[in-house]
Amino acid sequence: MITYNIANSGSDSLYEFLGKSMKHDIIQGVLKAGDKLPSKRQFAKNLGVSVMTVENAYAQLMAEGYIYSIPKKGFYVSDFKYPVQEENTVLHSEMVSLTGEEGGWLADFSSNQTETGLFPFTIWSKVIREVLNDSRVQLMTNSACGGILALRESIAGYLKAFRDMHVKPEQIIIGAGTEYLYGLLIQLLGREKVYAVENPGYRKLEKIYGSYGVPCRWIAMDQAGVCTSDLENQQADIVHITPSHQYPTGIIMPISRRYELLGWASREEGRFIIEDDYDSELRLSGRPIPTLQSIDMSGSVIYMNTFTKTLCSTVRISYMVLPEQLLSQFYEKLSFYSCTVSNFEQYTLAKFIQEGKFENHINRLRNYYRRKRDSLLEALQKRTQRDMISISGEEAGLHFLMTVHTQISEASFLERARTRGIKLVPLSFYYYGQTRKPENIYVMNYSSVDITKADEIADKIYKCCI
Repeated sequence: MITYNIANSGSDSLYEFLGKSMKHDIIQGVLKAGDKLPSKRQFAKNLGVSVMTVENAYAQLMAEGYIYSIPKKGFYVSDFKYPVQEENTVLHSEMVSLTGEEGGWLADFSSNQTETGLFPFTIWSKVIREVLNDSRVQLMTNSACGGILALRESIAGYLKAFRDMHVKPEQIIIGAGTEYLYGLLIQLLGREKVYAVENPGYRKLEKIYGSYGVPCRWIAMDQAGVCTSDLENQQADIVHITPSHQYPTGIIMPISRRYELLGWASREEGRFIIEDDYDSELRLSGRPIPTLQSIDMSGSVIYMNTFTKTLCSTVRISYMVLPEQLLSQFYEKLSFYSCTVSNFEQYTLAKFIQEGKFENHINRLRNYYRRKRDSLLEALQKRTQRDMISISGEEAGLHFLMTVHTQISEASFLERARTRGIKLVPLSFYYYGQTRKPENIYVMNYSSVDITKADEIADKIYKCCI
């Protein structure tokens, strides 16, 4: 029976300590691929903890791909290759309208607009006043091309505390939206490179890469994420992925595929992975999934994130973390650019993060969106016709997939929903170049849906099925 000294948990919760301890043993080979793990009840009794503690630890390890379960048999260690490292190494809505109409919807599941009441106006305005009073000289001083140091330091501290990422402030580049940062990356990495995106994936990426005249390839996916074999076949140099919560399928890339991708990147010079961590803070169950950047030993991962999901869709502040090998090249080639985010916004956000207000805001958001999601799912699942609908990918982010089991065509179902005031976007919209696309699976972005109308929305969705 494996065991751990729970007294050494430190500041971690018991389930976090247990999960980290088991993860360490799996990586080091103490727990080997195929090993059966103790039952939750047996393990809890041996450790002297609650069954819920073990259950939460197992759930997190499963979400990250370190273990898997077989119904009625138990839990087992996953099989994956971990790159050997020396000891003591420092780990360094875009959506087209399908109906041509705007407004007047009972529920618009295509919108990513933030509800007005969720933005912390009172706190934000207080911080702005403090910045205006205390930082007048700094506000009138041009910032570095990568952004003001105070904000980059705040983000670096946040990433270390909450994402276990150890990055230097100078590695962080601030920009007005991820679209702007993609443009910088194309100029930095080269227009002759072949850029690859997930299929299905975020359709705006293809348009951005196309606007810069660079070759863009759509890469096939399986249940673990993008297929490295297809990356090789299509001779990709740069791949853009969303491993912690793939958009739009909701797939969480397991640890085995993550190391496979890192292996692909390290095999040839000039290959890079753009890790888009767009909604990692809004994982609604368990701990956030560790980033690909945090396990990257070769400096092949460019990490990107944005505040548009966590603050509001109109706050255009995003950032990327460059590998150290790209820093000198970036400042030599692109330092003539001015930072596209105003000093006023940067200093305000820096103070908002430094004083713990951002963390409090995130916690509030998680609780709110968890209640909202649960209310909507409960409304959908309590109907007598509930077997006609199945849900997946609901654990994280602000969307899930709804599969409708019906003989009605997708086009007819969309039209029926439209006439009932419900705007849906099918998963098939996100596929490129495939003749066989999934039918009647819908991407349900619930961020702006009025949840007080959950029962009415559920009733109308079910009426579309018959």
